[in-house]
Amino acid sequence: MADLYLKALESERKALWATCRLKGLAKGTPERQRIAQLDELIAAHKERPKR
Repeated sequence: MADLYLKALESERKALWATCRLKGLAKGTPERQRIAQLDELIAAHKERPKR
């Protein structure tokens, strides 16, 4: 079964990253900070043991 939580996080990250690339946003902007936060959430979720 697909992990919908992980898919949602990765989808949001991809959309934000595309926006940042398109607009040329610098580090420290709220969008880039959210990407860093999503990276941490994704990494933490992947470290959890599977049931």
